[in-house]
Amino acid sequence: MKIEKAILAVITTNEDSVAGGAPIFICNDHKELEDVAANLEAITDGIAHALSKELFIIVKH
Repeated sequence: MKIEKAILAVITTNEDSVAGGAPIFICNDHKELEDVAANLEAITDGIAHALSKELFIIVKH
């Protein structure tokens, strides 16, 4: 199966600000947030987008 145009993951430091159907990764600080986003970007072959200082999404275009 080939996934196109989807949110693959949500990464945040604020657990209360997210919900939904994509996998959610909760991080302890901004450094961990950036590291997890970079790793998931590479693993999923997606693109990481910072929506705020405490929220990243990984998308497939």
